[in-house]
Amino acid sequence: MRSIRLFAVRVGWESGSYLFLNHQTFFLLKKCKLSKCTLDFGDNLFGLPVISILLTLMYNNSKHILLLFLIGLSAITNAQNTTVEDTITSEKKGLFKRIYEYFEKSNEENPNKRFDFSIIGGPHYSSDTKLGLGLVASGLYRIDKEDRSISPSNASLYGDITTSGAYVIGISGNAIFPKMNYRIDGDMYFAYRPSRYWGVGYEAGRQDYYSEYDNQVIELKFDFLKKITENTYLGLTTNVKDVRGRNFEDISLLEDEKLKTTAVGTGLILSYDSRDFIPNPYKGIYAKLEYIYYPKFLGSSHNLNRTEVIFRYYKKVWERGVIAYDLQGILNNGTVAWNMMAVTGNSYQMRGYYAGRYRDRNLIQSQVELRQRIYHRSGAVVWAGVGNVFPKFSEFEWDQTLPTFGIGYRWEFKNRVNVRLDYGIGKGESAFYFNINEAF
Repeated sequence: MRSIRLFAVRVGWESGSYLFLNHQTFFLLKKCKLSKCTLDFGDNLFGLPVISILLTLMYNNSKHILLLFLIGLSAITNAQNTTVEDTITSEKKGLFKRIYEYFEKSNEENPNKRFDFSIIGGPHYSSDTKLGLGLVASGLYRIDKEDRSISPSNASLYGDITTSGAYVIGISGNAIFPKMNYRIDGDMYFAYRPSRYWGVGYEAGRQDYYSEYDNQVIELKFDFLKKITENTYLGLTTNVKDVRGRNFEDISLLEDEKLKTTAVGTGLILSYDSRDFIPNPYKGIYAKLEYIYYPKFLGSSHNLNRTEVIFRYYKKVWERGVIAYDLQGILNNGTVAWNMMAVTGNSYQMRGYYAGRYRDRNLIQSQVELRQRIYHRSGAVVWAGVGNVFPKFSEFEWDQTLPTFGIGYRWEFKNRVNVRLDYGIGKGESAFYFNINEAF
């Protein structure tokens, strides 16, 4: 068995930023002429095969993102153990034959693999981001390899680029520890997007007038949970978010608010989770109550309190059919900047709406989705939902509730891990979404 050595290259934008490469890809990186790079060596990170790129980027270095992303995918693909016999055999096969066999076997669970890894990508289109290409590298692993009764941990490296100039690169996942006594959930990403701003409130969002601007976001969120009773967890959460708006066409819509907002906060989480498989549940309940305080003394632009409530329910209704229900509420108190408001529209909730068109201090949204496996690895979903943004409960208006509904295609590329293509329809607008894992 031939092991391929990995290089861990520390990128000098900030400490703690690493790019894990094999020896061939490292020489490609040298041609990039990135400054202040030091070289370390290692094959594993916390005992797991290195398959991810951890980037902490400053805005003025954003031009290297796509290059690093492509290099990282090359490193991931090559950082696997192979035999000489396998190499000779694969060279005799045609390219399309190898691709076909790769996807044909991608959803077969191999208990001997330390990290069950796959890559997939595809095009998508929406009215706001236009034509785009998304790439997702996903893997499943078990910290306790002997206990097959608990859900495996998962990690995903995702990236996207569109013809409008928008792009995003990020890492998300969760780590399930033995007997599910501890759990860590995390998500971090860097994104740039030409965007639109209508203003605050339902009435502003329903107007045709808006200002175009450039939106840049860095966000990191980590939850550290400990089981206190069966399926019940208590823990800490931390969230860091830096949002910058630039090049506003009509700056008057901001009403003298600042273009940049920083939020650094910590808080508590109480959750109940009986889902049988986190990325794609067939049964169970997930409920979460989260409170985060963003104080100025930690570096936040304003003192802000945010409370989030989530309730999700999953149940098999017939052969290969699952009904899923989702309810979410976001409530803000304190000084809420324009770019920290609760907003509708993304690939998870209120699909079909332009992200951020409707925004206010508070948000309540709900959806129900029917998921049906149709044939072999293919499936389909239909959903319907509603959402409402409002400044306070005394000013909640039922007639300002926004509808959403849509259909989607599912393809299982790992065991119970789906690639999804959704088409969402909102009030006067619609959008396509390409992503991995179910919406909720």
